[in-house]
Amino acid sequence: MDENEFLAGRFEEHRARLRAVAYRMLGSLSEADDAVQETWIRLSRTDVREIDNLAGWLTTAVARVSLNMLRSRRTRREDPLDAHVPDPVVTPDEGTDPEHEAVLADSVGLALLVVLETLAPAERLAFVLHDMFALPFDEIAPIVDRTPTATRQLASRARRRVQGSPGDPDVDPIRQREVVDAFLAASRAGDFQALLALLDPDVVVRADRAAVLAGATDDVRGAMAVAETFTGRAQAARTALVDGIFGAVWAPRGKPRVIFGFTVVDGRIVGIDLLSDPDHLRETEVTFVG
Repeated sequence: MDENEFLAGRFEEHRARLRAVAYRMLGSLSEADDAVQETWIRLSRTDVREIDNLAGWLTTAVARVSLNMLRSRRTRREDPLDAHVPDPVVTPDEGTDPEHEAVLADSVGLALLVVLETLAPAERLAFVLHDMFALPFDEIAPIVDRTPTATRQLASRARRRVQGSPGDPDVDPIRQREVVDAFLAASRAGDFQALLALLDPDVVVRADRAAVLAGATDDVRGAMAVAETFTGRAQAARTALVDGIFGAVWAPRGKPRVIFGFTVVDGRIVGIDLLSDPDHLRETEVTFVG
C-alpha cells in the first residue's frame, strides 16, 4: 500500500464525523459533502508528518471550510432569492449507511437546524464544535480568530438562543396530522382566528429558492404575518406523509410541486418549510392521505 492509499484509508475512518460536523454547520447534505471533499484536498496537499493529531486537524479543517462556506452564503443572501432552508435527512430505502447514521446522531432535527440558521457564523461554529462535539474553546478560538474567552462568549450567546427556542417537536403522528388538517382547513376557509390559534407566536415560514421563484415569500415571521399569508390560501394543498411525517403537498395533476413541512411543538406550529427544489422533490417520499 502506497502513502496516498494509506492516507485515504485514514481519512475514510474520520469521514462520518467530518460530515456530521459539516452538516450541523451548514444544514445542507450536499454542502456538507462539498466541505468534506475540500477537507480531503487540503489534507492531500499537507505534509502529514507535521500533524500530531489527525482527528483534531481534520475537525479543525472541516470547521474552517464550513465557516467559509457559511460566511459566503450569508454574503450572497443579500439577494432575497438565496434564502436557505436546512435539508431534511431522507432515510435510505435499502440498507444502513454509516455516514447517514452519523448525521442522525444526537437527534439533530430540522427544528434545531432552523434555529442554528439564525446564528451568526462564528456563533454557530463555537456552539456546534463545543456543545455538540466537545472541542475545548482554546482549540476553537483560532478558527474564529477570537480569544478563548471571547469564543466562550460566542457559544454562550448561541446556547441562549437555542435554549430560548421552542422545545422538542411533537412526535405523536395523530396529533401532527390533526394540526396539519386543521391548518389546511382554516387556510382554505379564510378563518384568520383559527389560523392564529394553531400558530406559535414566533412561528417562522421559510421557502427555498425554487419556491420563491414560484411566488412564495422567502421568510415570514410571527403568527399575525403567517396567518395573513395563508388566509384563503392552500386551496389545492393536500395532507400527505412526507418521508413518514405528516405535512402537506401541492400536487397539480398528482405531481408534487411544493412540499409543506410542519414543525409542531405542544400542539402549535412553530415552523413551516416550503420546499420546491426539484432535487428535494425527487428524493422525498410522498404518500397522500385522506
